[in-house]
Amino acid sequence: MNFELSTPALPILVTGGGGFLGGAIVRGLLARGARVRTLARGHYPDLTGLGAEQIRGDLSDPAATQRAVAGCAVVFHVAAKAGIWGDYASYHQANVVGTENILAACRQHGVARLVYTSSPSVVFTGRDLEGANESLPYPAHFEAPYPQTKALAEQRVLAANSPQLATVALRPHLIWGPGDNHLVPRILARGRAGQLRRIGSRRNLVDSIYIDNAAAAHLLAAEKLFPGSPVAGRAYFLSNGEPLPLWTLVNRILAANGQPPVTRGIPTGVAYAAGVALEILHRVLRLEAEPRMTRFLAHELSTAHWFDISAARRDLGYEPIVSIDEGLRRLAEWLRTQPSEQSPGPEQPRRNRDKHG
Repeated sequence: MNFELSTPALPILVTGGGGFLGGAIVRGLLARGARVRTLARGHYPDLTGLGAEQIRGDLSDPAATQRAVAGCAVVFHVAAKAGIWGDYASYHQANVVGTENILAACRQHGVARLVYTSSPSVVFTGRDLEGANESLPYPAHFEAPYPQTKALAEQRVLAANSPQLATVALRPHLIWGPGDNHLVPRILARGRAGQLRRIGSRRNLVDSIYIDNAAAAHLLAAEKLFPGSPVAGRAYFLSNGEPLPLWTLVNRILAANGQPPVTRGIPTGVAYAAGVALEILHRVLRLEAEPRMTRFLAHELSTAHWFDISAARRDLGYEPIVSIDEGLRRLAEWLRTQPSEQSPGPEQPRRNRDKHG
């Protein structure tokens, strides 16, 4: 009993539809002939041009979420506040309270399907994750407000699964590709500024996922999701299934833009100590800009994190279509059309956007 996304006369809501992943999901839905509505804080003329209905509002505003969800057949909850630094309260408001508002609106308006975009960081402990599957527990301690609040939100989504509202959480890891406004621009900006350093000396393997594969997985999840279905109430890791040494991936992204590879490095212990010191400094001086290094980032850059995606393959029918090699070729083509000065600088703070990683 699969649900056809192109069938319902009712609209499908994508929160964060103006973002990188949200926009790819919107385009995928429109290509299938679905009616699409988005909820975002800003207005995106390109979405209007594609034929999507736009509602402006904040996730933390119950009235806005009620208005956006009303009359929808399916909700893709993609929007979140992402980043490795910032005030916990702002992350909690966007990621936890915002998700609670979406869930309440789904119940109020009888929406039967909710696909939630989570993150593998909800189970990250600062240690290696090698071939990790969905049996991993949530950690007792988090080193940053983003993974902590995403974990809380994911737990609420999965707990909300019921005979009336089917929910599923997807955990895509390091989404990248043409149009990326998060990972690729930061790597390129720091590379140009000479600020990239290998952390440690290990060849720690990491997973990533090309944008088209991430969007396709979300559509597959919605099609497989209905109250009582095998995917309802579950979380799934998503990736390209091609783990690479972290700095190999970084250097290949740099090469796609004609930039030299990262050759210099610092010991993991030094990076972690720098993260501790910079976090203290930024808190004491109340600096808004993101620190160059944090404890969470030091651990992320020095550990392995790749995942067993057999559950997504089995239950969702997910299979990566675009390989890393092909994705990098497409990325290089796209980068050649982009003014390099448009990439955000390395110290630019991250705003509430639809991320993920």
